[in-house]
Amino acid sequence: MNRAAFYAALRGRTSGVFGTSLSQKQVDGVNAILDEAEKRGTSLFHLAAILAEAYHETGGAMQPVEENLNYSAQRMTQVWPNRFPTVASAKPYANNPRRLANKVYGGRLGNDGPDDGWTYRGRGLAQITGKTNYAKFGIAGNPDAAKDMATAVRILFDGMEKGLFTGRKLSDYDYMLFVQPPKPAFKYYASRAIINGDLAANGGDIDKYGKAFESALTEARYQPASPGAEPTLAPPKPVSPANSEPPTTETHWLARLLQALAALFKRK
Repeated sequence: MNRAAFYAALRGRTSGVFGTSLSQKQVDGVNAILDEAEKRGTSLFHLAAILAEAYHETGGAMQPVEENLNYSAQRMTQVWPNRFPTVASAKPYANNPRRLANKVYGGRLGNDGPDDGWTYRGRGLAQITGKTNYAKFGIAGNPDAAKDMATAVRILFDGMEKGLFTGRKLSDYDYMLFVQPPKPAFKYYASRAIINGDLAANGGDIDKYGKAFESALTEARYQPASPGAEPTLAPPKPVSPANSEPPTTETHWLARLLQALAALFKRK
């Protein structure tokens, strides 16, 4: 792909992401994701969705982040209303990240030690929380590894491609636009469920970011390599015998549609 064209598109005033400039750390983070996508042969739509989630989860920083648990008592009643129904109940944990982490994460998500809530707090490009989730990615013994870029990128891709975050995965949101000829597309809004079920709150943002990255990748002529390539709309095989009549336009279009649908279902 043409990365210069990609970054030029992202810096456009109407791109929908980053504004008109990127810091070196933002570029480094995006490049790490692009490198991984090219190594894996990730499709354009899946890469756009991955970039959108990383952009959202890191607040545009594109660097692994650590969960900020330094909350006021009032804020805790808003974030965890069931655990802290009143400001008075939240005050003992206010501005005390470690104690708060052990309160809200202790005894769940595989956290069975007295300090596991704090040890396995959220980290990464797409934050993982809890000993069980750290174990899924092989870093329960070294949770700070989730802040390393290479590990964070691996977790982001594996989690979204294999459904290791919520059970939902990228291929669940591929679909076909029934135009002539048909072409593949992606449900960015609904794909927020891969990371979190907060579609009503954040699905719209993911849709906007995904389409922005899709546009920039298209401008840069990003082409996935096998095995992650998008469904191809190849023409039908030649009719035999050789003296048979060629297919009509209607038959040719229908064959292409059936091949596209077969490729899509095969990927699932």
